[in-house]
Amino acid sequence: MILLFGWFMSCDTVKRVAENEHLLTKNTVVVNGKKDKTETLNNLLYQEPNSKLPVIGNLRLHIFNLARPNRDSLFEAWLDKNPKRRTRLEKALSKKQVDKIKESALGFNQWLKKTGEAPVVVDEEKTKRSVKRLQDYYINNGWFDVEANYDIIKNEDKHAEVEYNVNTGNAYVIDTISETIKTPIIDTLYKNIKKESLIKRYDQYRTSNFDQERDRISNELRNSGIYHFNQDYITFEMDTIGSNEKVNVDVIIQNRAIRTPDSIRREPFEVYKIRDVNVITDYTFENRGKPFQDSIYYNGYKIYSYDKMRFRPKALTDAIFINPGGIFRDIDRTRTYRYLNELRTFKYPNIEYIENSDNTLTDTIRLTPLKKFSLGFSADVSQSNIQTVGFSLNPSLLIRNIFRGAETLEISGIASIGASKDPNKGETDPFFDIYEYGVDLKLTIPRLFSPFYTESIVPKYMSPSTRINLSTTSQTNIGLDKQTFSGILSYNWHPNQKVSNRLEVFNMQYVRNLNVENYFGVYSNSFNTLNQIARDINYIDDDESLNLPNSENPVNEADIFINDVVNDNTSLNSNDEDYKTVSGIEERKQRLTENNLILSSSFNFINDERTNLFDEDFSIFRAKLELAGNLLSTTSRLLGLEKNDGRYELFNVAYSQYVKTEFDYTKHWDLGRKNVLAIRSFLGIAIPYGNSNSIPFSKSFFAGGPNDNRAWAAYSLGPGSSETTNEFNEANLKFSFSAEQRFNIFENLNGALFIDTGNIWNVLDNVEDERATFSGFNSLKDIAVGSGFGLRYDFSFFVFRFDIGFKTYDPSYRDENRWFNDYNFANAVYNIGINYPF
Repeated sequence: MILLFGWFMSCDTVKRVAENEHLLTKNTVVVNGKKDKTETLNNLLYQEPNSKLPVIGNLRLHIFNLARPNRDSLFEAWLDKNPKRRTRLEKALSKKQVDKIKESALGFNQWLKKTGEAPVVVDEEKTKRSVKRLQDYYINNGWFDVEANYDIIKNEDKHAEVEYNVNTGNAYVIDTISETIKTPIIDTLYKNIKKESLIKRYDQYRTSNFDQERDRISNELRNSGIYHFNQDYITFEMDTIGSNEKVNVDVIIQNRAIRTPDSIRREPFEVYKIRDVNVITDYTFENRGKPFQDSIYYNGYKIYSYDKMRFRPKALTDAIFINPGGIFRDIDRTRTYRYLNELRTFKYPNIEYIENSDNTLTDTIRLTPLKKFSLGFSADVSQSNIQTVGFSLNPSLLIRNIFRGAETLEISGIASIGASKDPNKGETDPFFDIYEYGVDLKLTIPRLFSPFYTESIVPKYMSPSTRINLSTTSQTNIGLDKQTFSGILSYNWHPNQKVSNRLEVFNMQYVRNLNVENYFGVYSNSFNTLNQIARDINYIDDDESLNLPNSENPVNEADIFINDVVNDNTSLNSNDEDYKTVSGIEERKQRLTENNLILSSSFNFINDERTNLFDEDFSIFRAKLELAGNLLSTTSRLLGLEKNDGRYELFNVAYSQYVKTEFDYTKHWDLGRKNVLAIRSFLGIAIPYGNSNSIPFSKSFFAGGPNDNRAWAAYSLGPGSSETTNEFNEANLKFSFSAEQRFNIFENLNGALFIDTGNIWNVLDNVEDERATFSGFNSLKDIAVGSGFGLRYDFSFFVFRFDIGFKTYDPSYRDENRWFNDYNFANAVYNIGINYPF
């Protein structure tokens, strides 16, 4: 394999380069005597060398070189080289099959060309165009006296490099700024917005600033009642003659141009107001021209319906930002489009302005309702480590405008059955013995559902909404047979296009474990550890195991053994490592089997700088603060409730009390040519207090997995440097940092090299293991490091991802050497995921 790879990479890269041509191997841009390797300048060049992959090099060029230039004629020549070959093949296979062989050969040859990359041959005309583009770039950024040239350095082996030399000269700066504005009202409005101008005195000249300033002025004026205005009326006159590298700018705004059949006349702009806003609630192509059957006049809006009115007027007017009697504002139309679409009640609306003779506008909004009911249904067949086969059904129902206020109610359910892999299953037990069912209700209200007036705090242009969610599930023969119930009331709003806020006023979760006796059946590693300790101290014989309860013997010997150890009824004492291990298993069992009651409130903040789905140069910052148990704690004290084992209880369940915060930052840099550098950092901590000394399992942090540290399986890393054998390791402090270099291999296949770091620790809770707890900066030596590579195939609607992670620095080796101990394919972790990890 290595010899084959070496032969492939040693193939001549200029195999398909003609004698009088040269393969471009390198571009160098020298600006004012210094090399400039920025991607900004490299992207200006019309020709770039063939793409290279790490280690592999010019893979796509080599693939292209494997293709034959004239495969069709070569195949025919091969057939006719031996006079009897064609006849012999056609007799043995038939003429049709010989043609098929030819098609296959041609198809494979074409695939090599398409998958590969043709050699980039130096083209002097394109080089000259690159020089022109470099000059234009510097001129547009203020270096008006720029000079540029090129030099092609050709080698005897048909390789060549191109060097671009740029001498920028001194940059020009903005000096005086004047205005020539014909329309008085425009002049007045411009003076009000002038202070926000992007063109400032003493700033370096940049063409992009003038383009953005033109857009800004146009938007400001169109949002100030100037209906007929657009950016074509704005020009900039610049003078650099005798100005000593300074630019004098005159901002010119013309009067309105009115076109007639044979001439154009100019008149001053006028401010337009909205006379009427007409809303048609059930418009269809078939209904046009028919008389309306119902109409309502509400707060200046005229609302019409061809049939009986199905919407409350306020629900519609809350979604409309165009106000009768107000001035024309282009942004009001944009916000109305967005808000109406977010209701998920109408098809894409139509908003039409009709100009009246008195400088007013009549606005007509045509709405076409979607169907009131939408049904959904999905079914799955699955197999897992706990069941041989399983079937699940997921029906859903969406009801629009359920209370005539554009609310939507979503009802979804789950029902599943499965056949367990339980080795203790008897012959009389049913084949399907795993059951799960549940229902989820989600009501979305397109406003803040509150007894208080919130418009001044969260105005409607922020698209406020309220979500009320109720759900419950029940499991049988799955883990500890959990029953769950949750209820959430949350507010959502968007202060701008980049920022999203979510306030969970309350989030109540109740988890009840019905089959606690099955704990060691689920967490078998802990059970195996207990058995080994019991044998080591002669608690049981070497060929015996602690009994777990079943239909024939209900005694739980594992629990009895734990009680004997912690009560000093065995040879172990509190200083022994085995004693600490058993005690840790007991503490973990108590925490994971206790019923949980969580009543929390939280605030989520997201700032997403992406401009579209294909943007690869952006950042995302997420922050969350969650407080749990404070309301219940205050209520318990006010009511004078008594504590049970030091904790308040509600309905015989001790509620959780903690504070939790998370910070997540993701950044992408677009390096050009489908190369992206991506990083992600995460910091989270959850601190129990008051009624709790630990964090519920569902609120804890874990490490490892396809979207975290890919050198460890999910839940297998940490806490700290502890050498745990638990199936699910979790803690209440987490730090992680990942960096990934993504690059294109060919077509839709991409590759990546990555480094993942991080770990989890226990802090300020009831865990006493020194290796698992965070004690200060000294604990940072337990940050695990993983590295690896991956392949990703882009199916357009999703990305299939395969990553291989290697343990580079493993803190579980404690005081030994931690570097590269298990850095091999045998101990690697193979991750499969959908879409990118960050």
